[in-house]
Amino acid sequence: MKPSRLLLGWLASLLVIGIVLGTLRALEVAVPSTLLSINWGLLLALLALAVLDGVRLKRLPSLRLKRYLPGSLALGRWSEVRLEVEHDVHQPLHIEIFDHVPQGLSFENLPLRVELQPGQYSQIGYRLRPLKRGHFTFEHCEINLPSPLGLWSDKRLLNVADSTRVYPDFARLYGGQLLAVDNWLSQLGVRQRQRRGLGLEFHQLREFREGDSLRQIDWKATARQRTPIAREYQDERDQQIIFMLDCGRRMRSQDGELAHFDHALNACLLLSYVALRQGDAVGLSTFACDRPHYLAPVKGTEQLKVLLNTVYDLDSTQRPADYQAAATELLARQKRRALVVLVTNLRDEDDEELLTAVKRLGKLHRVLVASLREELLDDLRQAPVQTLPEALAYCATVDYLNDRAQLHERLSAHGVPVVDARPRELGAELVTRYLNWKRSGQA
Repeated sequence: MKPSRLLLGWLASLLVIGIVLGTLRALEVAVPSTLLSINWGLLLALLALAVLDGVRLKRLPSLRLKRYLPGSLALGRWSEVRLEVEHDVHQPLHIEIFDHVPQGLSFENLPLRVELQPGQYSQIGYRLRPLKRGHFTFEHCEINLPSPLGLWSDKRLLNVADSTRVYPDFARLYGGQLLAVDNWLSQLGVRQRQRRGLGLEFHQLREFREGDSLRQIDWKATARQRTPIAREYQDERDQQIIFMLDCGRRMRSQDGELAHFDHALNACLLLSYVALRQGDAVGLSTFACDRPHYLAPVKGTEQLKVLLNTVYDLDSTQRPADYQAAATELLARQKRRALVVLVTNLRDEDDEELLTAVKRLGKLHRVLVASLREELLDDLRQAPVQTLPEALAYCATVDYLNDRAQLHERLSAHGVPVVDARPRELGAELVTRYLNWKRSGQA
């Protein structure tokens, strides 16, 4: 309990008056004695009122508070938290509420001010925006309760336990309820090109149509029916995709509000969403992290939920990426041929180790290396050069990008395709590459 500004203001005023009257008497200035008596009387009366008001404040019944918190939040997106206050006060009361928001979540409209009316409960709210993924626990809510006369305020800490999970921003698309996948992919710049060639999976027999290839004719069925019968194919659906996700220190680079690791997660989830819709199985393998995860490839839209619950609390570490160990672990677990998407940030020092690991994986699987490129590098390369520091930064950037391009060319020369994209564009690039391979029967 602490004094309010009203009480402090009255005390200060009476003390100043007392000091002035005392000073005048010390200077032998004639001052009516009744003024001193009135001043002391007012001071004693104020103290008595303050004591009485403090006792009444302590006797006020405790408030009951409920927090309505979404069970899951999307990274970087605003959500609303509702607070419901129940009370037993018998007169209007103005209170102030401050919710103890865990670190890693930003908020707006706190503290909240609300007027409590007798016999009614109040609902108020504030906005919440996650800045990082993971599991967050709310424990306390603080209420600033004024005394009936407004001379004191009492802070009461209420135990209001709640928890929520913060998922990657892709969680808003779970189940495909907001947008159809084709419309959403077109917004990202994903282009589905016209199919070249035929798929690998037989679908059905039907009558030969104009525009069909002669290779589609089923000669045995044609002989039986005595009319041209064609085979119809569809994109092969019984395939597996494994994401090898680098959780090491090179993924900690920051572009805007999100780290490269968060952009990589969003890209993996986007491609997973598309691949699962295509009928393929999707799995995950992480490396260079505190607790490596392995999720076996599984078909079905429920796998997306499993992926989200697996990666929502993943975070990057300070460990270096060990590609050889990651390749060995994946080869021991994944025996069936799959498309392995290695998501990392390639540097010039990765030359020999990465190439050796990718070659080992390439003996059994098809490997696609997805490398994130810092946006700062593109900005430095395109910035005008006018001073010596700017020239040095430009030359260092160009030299670094040339070394990086040489590594990509060496991988491509050994038959390993590379996607080099800025973090925000990685998801669209991966989906475009996957759909092109799928349409041409290469995936």
